[in-house]
Amino acid sequence: MAEAYIVDAVRTPIGRKKGTLAGVHPADLGAHPIKALIERTGVDPKAVDDVVWGCCDTIGPQAGDIGRTAWLAAGLPEEVPGVTVDRQCGSSQQAVHFAAQGVMSGTQDLVVAGGSQAMNAIPISAAMFAGQPYGFDSPFLGSAGWLARYGDEEVNQIKSAEMIADKWGDGGVRGRIARPRATRDRGRLVQARNRAACRSGGGRDDPPCDEP
Repeated sequence: MAEAYIVDAVRTPIGRKKGTLAGVHPADLGAHPIKALIERTGVDPKAVDDVVWGCCDTIGPQAGDIGRTAWLAAGLPEEVPGVTVDRQCGSSQQAVHFAAQGVMSGTQDLVVAGGSQAMNAIPISAAMFAGQPYGFDSPFLGSAGWLARYGDEEVNQIKSAEMIADKWGDGGVRGRIARPRATRDRGRLVQARNRAACRSGGGRDDPPCDEP
């Protein structure tokens, strides 16, 4: 089996709500790191087999396959395909996994993977309510199979995580050692402090590209 390697990684600067990046179109926001990635690595963009992009609210300016739109908005070759995947909050990570799987399977050699979510333009979870004007209060209600299995109980990632933690511990079903909730909470606090240190320049983080 072929090995898959991450050649380089780049991101936009971290913006704040209604900050300097708020008015940037999502396609241009995604195009900026893609273009920087191609320039930094020096790869031939025509050699890219696919663009796999994660986005969990593909409506409005993020609709119509934002991964391919961002690639084209970057001025890169039209003959390179692109696809957008939605695994909710794991969408960008899943994009990287799919890219690695394509390389490891031998069907692809070079893949650009990433993701974007312009929450100033499209608020988080907006896609869940986009069907309301058409009579769909949520993506789930109205499905006979869904209602038969889950009824009208609340379904979201936060509740799911709590249920998993309560039943199996934070190791889930992988057989890891379950830790008490207080220990898990202390771990989350350390992670939050580490992220704050990175953002203030006191820690290591992925190198940003210039603002678009």
